[in-house]
Amino acid sequence: MARSLSAVERAGNALPEPATLFALLALAVVLCSGIAQTAGLAVAHPATGETISAVSLLNLSGFQRIVQEMVPVFVNFHPLGVVIVCLLGIAVAERTGLIGAAVRGLVLATPRSWVTPMVVFAGVMSNIGADVGYVLLIPLAATIFHAVGRHPLAGLAAGFAGVSGGFSANLLISAIDVILAGLTTEAANLIDPTYTVTGLANYYFIFVSTFVVVLVGTWVTHRVVEPRLGAYQGVVEAEPLTPLAAGEKRGLGFTAIFFVVAASLMVAGVLPANGFLRNPAFPDDVMRSLPFSYLVPFLFVLGFGSGFAYGIGARTIKSDKDIVGAMNDAMSTLGAYLVLAFFASQFIAFFNWTNLGLIFAVKGAGALQAVGLDQWPIPMMIGLVLLAAIINLLVGSASAKWALIAPIFVPMFMLLGFSPELVQAAYRVGDSVTNIITPLMAYFPLIITFARKYDRDTGMGTIIATMLPYSVAFMVAWTLMMALWIMTGLPLGPNAPLYLNS
Repeated sequence: MARSLSAVERAGNALPEPATLFALLALAVVLCSGIAQTAGLAVAHPATGETISAVSLLNLSGFQRIVQEMVPVFVNFHPLGVVIVCLLGIAVAERTGLIGAAVRGLVLATPRSWVTPMVVFAGVMSNIGADVGYVLLIPLAATIFHAVGRHPLAGLAAGFAGVSGGFSANLLISAIDVILAGLTTEAANLIDPTYTVTGLANYYFIFVSTFVVVLVGTWVTHRVVEPRLGAYQGVVEAEPLTPLAAGEKRGLGFTAIFFVVAASLMVAGVLPANGFLRNPAFPDDVMRSLPFSYLVPFLFVLGFGSGFAYGIGARTIKSDKDIVGAMNDAMSTLGAYLVLAFFASQFIAFFNWTNLGLIFAVKGAGALQAVGLDQWPIPMMIGLVLLAAIINLLVGSASAKWALIAPIFVPMFMLLGFSPELVQAAYRVGDSVTNIITPLMAYFPLIITFARKYDRDTGMGTIIATMLPYSVAFMVAWTLMMALWIMTGLPLGPNAPLYLNS
């Protein structure tokens, strides 16, 4: 195991930066398109019968198109606006202290017998606040376990399992749901230009997944991790838990009032037939109302409004400078993402222009149909879960990986009759379960730093050995849940069936 992990680490370190990787892939698409057109690569569209030929970008017209559309491709890259708008709202909630106080209050209010499930649950729910769970909840979980007489590294492991291993589970919709839906939509449009995947595409699935992750994470902590760690023998004294201050409680009260008002307005705008939040294009369809069809602005309002309400109540907002400063700080962290998004958008555009994705999808679907695998959706989805889990060991970003493989797998499975929503759900399972065992995950060094507070000899192998049982258990349980879901035929979310034309 140690040799295998060392090989994975060396291989991962040998890869270029994600932005460089997308730039190289874009260049490879240009070269391959010229070869494909010269070779006369073409297929018949399975729906229309139209001949789809490879289009070369390795010529004058291709060069001109790249130059002319470089800026529009980047500006119109779907995840770009989503990330910026959502982050602006979440930044206010995080900067004012709302997310930290809410997570801490949730855990501190839990009876000792429920400490483990609530730590895992709080970890899962913390994902709505971007990376706050890594920085805040994981060290807090270790402190809580230590304070109640349990091994602090077991608390750290339970928190890490919820935050990172349960990344694709939640009771609420977060920015990652919308980001992945945008990438899935772009991939699905290779087959059907009118197909749209919303941020609610996997909502039922991730809602139920939350309870699966909490139950499995609790079981692994109690039955595997804690017995292996034994009693804590370190020199660090347990620290008393600090209850929420009066200002924090007042801030949470103001936030609760804001959510009640916001929920009331949403219900009043959606439920009546002439509600002001109904979509004018689909006035009779509740599930296509504005909060469901245009989720990003509402996420911004909820993040901004709840953070503002908390800041007023807790008095962490002194003036408009605090709010603008929070947004400025959030934008200052987007530099690396903007670089990645630029090259990813060019790669995806090149891939679409050349028709290579559609050609590969048709040929891949034909190969699967030839051996009869299109009649076995569960093995196919399990295979996609395993592939995503393996790729996740080398490439950490969920959106970067999906941007890379969605243009191939979404169209291919659509041609076999499977919905993009199902393909996205299978990817998300694999993308989550190996987060906690890869040294290439951005926060892995931080986890080691937290652990060394209690045990100075903690190394990478210690964390991997501690987290590996969670990874295996999540993989088995989550994949089994997905298989059962497919067998029942339940939708994955509102207007999100398992199969096309169903």
